Amino acid sequence: MIFALLVGASTFLFALLAGMFIVPALRKHKIGKTISSEGPTSHHIKEGTPTMGGLIIYGTVAIITVLTNIFEIENGSLVFERRSMLLPLFVVLVTMLIGFWDDLGTLTNAESRRALSWRLKFILIGLLSVVVSLVLFYGLEVRSANVPWAGQFDLGPAYIPIAIITVFATTSAVSITDGLDGLLGGTAAIAFTAYAVIGFGQGQEFLATFSFTIVGALLGFLWHNVHPAQVFMGDTGALPLGASLATVALMTGHWLLLPIVGIVFVANASSTLLQIAYFQTTGGRRLFRMTPLHHHFELIGWSEPQVVLRMWLLAFTGAMVGIALALSV
Repeated sequence: MIFALLVGASTFLFALLAGMFIVPALRKHKIGKTISSEGPTSHHIKEGTPTMGGLIIYGTVAIITVLTNIFEIENGSLVFERRSMLLPLFVVLVTMLIGFWDDLGTLTNAESRRALSWRLKFILIGLLSVVVSLVLFYGLEVRSANVPWAGQFDLGPAYIPIAIITVFATTSAVSITDGLDGLLGGTAAIAFTAYAVIGFGQGQEFLATFSFTIVGALLGFLWHNVHPAQVFMGDTGALPLGASLATVALMTGHWLLLPIVGIVFVANASSTLLQIAYFQTTGGRRLFRMTPLHHHFELIGWSEPQVVLRMWLLAFTGAMVGIALALSV
C-alpha cells in the first residue's frame, strides 16, 4: 500500500509539471474547444479554451505504469511479472486514440475536419468492450461477481456479455459527465480511489497501484482544470477514464458496485436517457431544464462551482458506501 500511495503522489507531481508545459503548448497551437450552442449560454465564454488535456492524464499514466507497475526487480534483474497490467494499459491507449480522433473535429479551427460520428464512436467502443471481456475471461480467467453479504459467484460464459455491457455503459456514462470545470476529474479520482482501496483489500497490489496512478494523474490535471479551467480533458481523457474504470472494476470482481461508486455518472447518464424518452413520449415536453443533470442544476440557479462541489460530495458518499459493501463480501 505504501508503494502504491507513493506512486500516486509521484504521478501527481509529474502530471502537474507536465501540464505546465502542455497547456501553453495547446494554447500556442490553438487547440481550442468549440462550445456547443446547445449548452448553457454561460459556457460560451469558454470558447477557445485548450482541450485534449487528457494527454496530461493518460500520457502520465502510461509513462508511470511502464516505469513502476510492469516490471519487478528480482536478483538484480528486471522481470516481466505484472502481465495483468497490460490490459488496463491497452484500454487506456486505445480509448485515448479514439478520443483524440474525436477531439480533432471539435476544435475552433476544425472547419476541414469532422468529429467521429456517434455511430462510429459506439462501434469502436463496442469492439474494445468485446476485446476486454474476452481477455478477462480467457486470458486472466476473471469471470466472477462479488455480491455483498452473499460471496463470490462464478458466472461462466455469461460473464462475457456482462463484461461487454459494463465496459460500454461505463465508458458512455463517464464521458457524458464531462461538462463542467473539474467535475469529471474530481468524481473519477474519487471512484478510482475507492477501487484502489478495494483492490488492495483483495491483495491486488498491482491493480491498486494502477488505480492510484490514475488518481495522482487526475489530481495533477485538476490543478489546471478547476474553475475557471485553463484546459479541458476532452474525449482524449473522458473515454479512457470510463473504459479503465470499468476494466478495474471487472478485475476486482466488484463491478456490481459501479452504479454506487459511480453514482454521479449514473445520475448524469440516466437523466439524459429519461429526457429523451420523456421528450419523445410526450410530444416535446422536457423532464429537466437541460441534460446531463449538471446542466439542469446550473439552469435552476446553482453556480458552476456549487454544482461541481456538491457532485464531488455525492461521489465521495457513493465511494464510502461502495467500499463498505465490498468489505462485506
